[in-house]
Amino acid sequence: MKIFKFGGASLKNAQGIENVASLLKNHSQDKLLVVVSAMGKTTNALEKIVDLGLEKKDFKSELEDIKSYHHQALQNLELVDPSVQKLIDDVIEKITSEASKTGDFDQVYDQVVSQGEILSSLILCAYLQSIAIPVAWVDARTIVATDESYREGKVDWGKTRQAAQPLKSILEKKIIITQGFIGATSSGRTTTLGREGSDYSAAIFASCLGAQSVTIWKDVPGVMSADPKRLPNAVVFEELPYQEAAEMTYYGASVIHPKTIKPLANSKIPLLVKNFDDPSLPGTHIHECKVDRLPPLIVFKDNQCLISCKVTDYTFVNERQIELIFQALMNHDIHINVMQNSAISFSICVDFRDHKILKLIQELSKHFEVYYNTGLTLITIKNYDAASFREYRNKAGVILEQSSRSTLQVLVKS
Repeated sequence: MKIFKFGGASLKNAQGIENVASLLKNHSQDKLLVVVSAMGKTTNALEKIVDLGLEKKDFKSELEDIKSYHHQALQNLELVDPSVQKLIDDVIEKITSEASKTGDFDQVYDQVVSQGEILSSLILCAYLQSIAIPVAWVDARTIVATDESYREGKVDWGKTRQAAQPLKSILEKKIIITQGFIGATSSGRTTTLGREGSDYSAAIFASCLGAQSVTIWKDVPGVMSADPKRLPNAVVFEELPYQEAAEMTYYGASVIHPKTIKPLANSKIPLLVKNFDDPSLPGTHIHECKVDRLPPLIVFKDNQCLISCKVTDYTFVNERQIELIFQALMNHDIHINVMQNSAISFSICVDFRDHKILKLIQELSKHFEVYYNTGLTLITIKNYDAASFREYRNKAGVILEQSSRSTLQVLVKS
């Protein structure tokens, strides 16, 4: 059996959903489990609703936009069955209820933002049924078991593997449609697996079911050496070793979620990144292999924050002070993208989430003189050559630079 994953760009409208159906028809000989993301920019819209709800501001207009967007897809797909429309309206009511609650930001976030995948999977499933493709809708939250780390749910592999086994009998007769990005705690509360986590969901299902392969369908021709919107001369990698792909995701290459590679590599399951608009293109094959002389990979990571902790008593930075910094990072579940130290200061570059970062700075200020800059972009050049090394070192606005034998990183003012 195979796992297919479709992102929001593939499902952004009725035409996209029809294209998915056509592609699934062409693979009707395969046993397929299909993982879907939220349609279009629905996740962004739901994130805005969470922010407004927690600020006690009205979000009726934003919610109505989401409702209209999904109902328009139903209309264009000629899905006029009232029971299907009620399913969508029930999810909208769930969003309203959860977004109106107060409490922990991350927990409210997961209950609301997860509904985007529920909506897209219900619509795709209903459309496939309407054109006589045998499908079964499965709630991923009944399969993917996690702890209570909201927005970064950690998978309980034992429970998940056990829960996934009954899917094998369903796959004998039907295509399974399920959701990426989401799981649930033992108490039934919804969790998410990290932004853009649907790729990871596909890898989880693949590992638990012993899939033949995972294919991620994208609006690009494969894994590229850079974002083609930023660097038009970017090239497509024909194949990549697991380790190279894992390092790319670590540095922020958004084509694959960072947690995707590990479960696939451990199970020796190949990952294919294919073009949704032109399935005949070869795409990129990620597997156990060796590739010599890869071209430089250039990754841009926006919305970065540089935090510098300066000792206040004229002593040098030592292990005890570094321990305090790392403990604070662990307390707030914040990951480091780059770190650098001098005699009297220790600097870290992290993703900027204001509600988390401001709490971190408050804690660090108990021990250090803290400075921070936001609105930065981290550029990583992996497998650099002489030309790319010179170009990015000399880029305007560089405020931090770090290099190793194969990787150059520069933090620049956006």
